[in-house]
Amino acid sequence: MSHDSDGQYQPPYRPEGQYPQQPPYGQQQGRQQGQPQYAPQGRPQSPYGQQPPQGRPAQGQQPYGRPGYGQPQQGGGPYGQNGYGQQDPGYEAPTMQQPRYEQPPYQQQHHQEQQYDRYEPPYEEEPPRRKSKAKKWIIAGVSVLALAGIAAGAMSYFEIPPFTDKGEAVSFGKPAGDKGGAAKPAANSKMSMPTNPTAVFKNASTLSDGTHVAVTELDGKKSGFKGKVWVWAPKEYNDPKFAKSGFPVMIALPGGAGYPVNYWMGTDLKLQSSISQWYSEGKSKPFILAMPVLNPQPDEPKAIYWDGSDIPGQPKMGTWLTDDVPDLMRENFRTVKSRDGWAFMGSSTGGFSSLKAVLKYPEKFKAAICSGPDIVPDSPLWVGHDKEKAENNPELLAKQLIDKKGPDVYLAFQVGDNESNKKTLPDVQKFVATYTKGPIHTSLRVIPGGQHNAKTYVPNMGLGPIEFISKVMEGPVE
Repeated sequence: MSHDSDGQYQPPYRPEGQYPQQPPYGQQQGRQQGQPQYAPQGRPQSPYGQQPPQGRPAQGQQPYGRPGYGQPQQGGGPYGQNGYGQQDPGYEAPTMQQPRYEQPPYQQQHHQEQQYDRYEPPYEEEPPRRKSKAKKWIIAGVSVLALAGIAAGAMSYFEIPPFTDKGEAVSFGKPAGDKGGAAKPAANSKMSMPTNPTAVFKNASTLSDGTHVAVTELDGKKSGFKGKVWVWAPKEYNDPKFAKSGFPVMIALPGGAGYPVNYWMGTDLKLQSSISQWYSEGKSKPFILAMPVLNPQPDEPKAIYWDGSDIPGQPKMGTWLTDDVPDLMRENFRTVKSRDGWAFMGSSTGGFSSLKAVLKYPEKFKAAICSGPDIVPDSPLWVGHDKEKAENNPELLAKQLIDKKGPDVYLAFQVGDNESNKKTLPDVQKFVATYTKGPIHTSLRVIPGGQHNAKTYVPNMGLGPIEFISKVMEGPVE
């Protein structure tokens, strides 16, 4: 007797062409592994895994599916033995003490047809089982829950209450019922209380720590441009421990058109949650974020953009970014009075606009993080306006700041070594080498394998740039 590795029966080896005779009806002699030759209960089962045909066998033939009842098979031993004259492993021949395994010969079965009321006819098709009521209820319940989940997701996406808190009013740092706010700070305080008027902020998204990204429509008094600004304040801003403290502000600018949305407002890039994490690690200030649109309209398909500048004949996007947006933050938040609490950050076109804003207005802003930035203005809208273009050129602005000997500014650059524009890294390296002197302080992080996208830049901000500017900024302050 032979067995394989898992204990199953294996027939002995026979040379090719020497096999025992086959049983009638083309069935393989012996029984399948793991399947009994006779079914202990219910209707008879085929010992070879096949359903026997209906009807009675021809005269002189054995009953269907039965290799003989008490008679030896042709070329083999009596039932209970395999075709090779060996006893099947684990098989016990039926005896009188085991009547439940015996089957009556076909003739006896024929005369017992009237007893079918006691058991199922042996060769009839078994009707399909009906599903239990419990199973039906389970399936129905799961289906209802799935449909409810889909409906809730759709209603949340389309901002339909009560499945979302999007669109709800957000009041930063003002407890419910608080009409006057905190007491006025001392005259020598470094913080500035909200100056009003209060803007109407609507919730755009809620972070896991309970903080909100909210949006408002700002009608710029100085630029004349009206556009959206998203804001976010860290959880410390609403902490009673900081109720009398002013917080630093970072104006975050996107790349590309930056319209109709500023992509930093999305929580998928994790800028907001990263700032909270960096602050907890002692790397960053707890910045309030202002995230305005960068341009007045999309720049496609003609690739027209505004360089975050006041280009003659165009919307005054430079004034919008450096005057109207900061005014919005002072009107609605406790901020730092001096420039020590004001910074920019941005990527690509937003990196250029951040660099230019700090170099052009060092009395207003102290620092910037510039990721994959352009170094010189390159909008086609500058054509015919060379004087104004020069006034918005970071290289010329840096030279003027050095000549005037201040005030000090801090510029943290980060560039991938796999940027889509192969000139980006060498241009930034040249700028750093040329203008890092006097009041201009710089740092440069080259990101191994880094590409020209925000997903590359955000994680790397925590590996140097955010700490570089946070060391020289203030906040929270009283």
